[in-house]
Amino acid sequence: MFLYDHRPVRRSVVEEQLFALPLNRKSDVMNSTKLLQLAKSTLIYTLLSYVLATVCYADQATVTALYETPQVISEDDAADDPAIWINYAAPEQSLVFGTDKQSGVYSYKLNGEQIGYSELGRINNIDSRTLTPGDRATDTYSQTFIFASNRTLQTVDLWVLSDSTLAEAAASERFALPITRSVQAQSGINIYGICAGVDKDLGLIAFVTEDEGPRVELWQYRDESLRLLTTFNNGGESEGCVYDDENRTLLISEEEVGGVLRAYQVSDQLDFSSPIIVDSREGHIKGDPEGVAIYKTSDTDGYVLLSSQGDSKFNVYDRQSPYTYRGSFNIVDGAVIDGQLVDGTTITDGIAVANYPFNSDFPKGLFVAQDNDNIIEPAGKPRRQNFKLVSFADIIDALEL
Repeated sequence: MFLYDHRPVRRSVVEEQLFALPLNRKSDVMNSTKLLQLAKSTLIYTLLSYVLATVCYADQATVTALYETPQVISEDDAADDPAIWINYAAPEQSLVFGTDKQSGVYSYKLNGEQIGYSELGRINNIDSRTLTPGDRATDTYSQTFIFASNRTLQTVDLWVLSDSTLAEAAASERFALPITRSVQAQSGINIYGICAGVDKDLGLIAFVTEDEGPRVELWQYRDESLRLLTTFNNGGESEGCVYDDENRTLLISEEEVGGVLRAYQVSDQLDFSSPIIVDSREGHIKGDPEGVAIYKTSDTDGYVLLSSQGDSKFNVYDRQSPYTYRGSFNIVDGAVIDGQLVDGTTITDGIAVANYPFNSDFPKGLFVAQDNDNIIEPAGKPRRQNFKLVSFADIIDALEL
């Protein structure tokens, strides 16, 4: 176990409760959600989550990350949410975007190498959709729409970029999101998370969640502008979300009240009054449910992935209702690259996944996860946060999907 400070200090109330836990009894550790919530804003939250994850690894499938990104520039809680852009003409030159929620957005290659950074303000979450009139691999008119939640200005930010431009930049290994947005719209809430979608009737859309509040906004892009369609209540503060385009379903994490993952069937009537409960803290979620992503195996089938932050694991559910739980996995310490261990992940916020044969490293797709602690070995000390890149083939094998 790592130690942050070897100097003797007086234990806080939270520390006393932590060290009083009978760690040889898994059930007691797993029932420590209230303590986890109490300690969330302190260093002990990191330690407790580490203990929870370590105790639970024996019963969880494990995978390792093939690569990791450099540390983000900002200290403390900074790295947050990734997104994947698929280069259909040259898949091995696809890109990963990652937010530093204190300062901007990074661009990475599939080996985690940073090729760009844009100082854009407090960009919390990021997501994208690509629209292609013809064949994805050859159509020069395809465009990618990159959405982001901007907490500096409380805006929905949108970049509209041609895939040919992105492909040229990826080939040159130099790309950063432009400082000037294509469209920017003022939100009416304390903006937090964001997820994009392409709906068969509503077109290009984005859902925006609220920090310290239960509201969710639904935005539509049309005629080179964004307009607010509706606002609804998700029952508590929410951040992570993903839109299932083909199944017209919004999956969204509520982390304040019940620790619930909900699924909303979207219709033209925009009625969000009857969600389905996929999972909660009474089930397979520990602490806060955070990032949500969809791994597609066909137009309508596949898996929903969720970051269960309290025990640093990732839950997997069927993509279709009733969203059967298929198991969980942890990302643990892996290989040493250039003298540095690619460590596992803890207390993950945002995640992203894509099912595409990118290259020999990612033949069945790519899973990207934010890492809170980013431990450096052998010192066992945390670095600034970053993102880990995992082959989805390893997840399939680990869970026997």
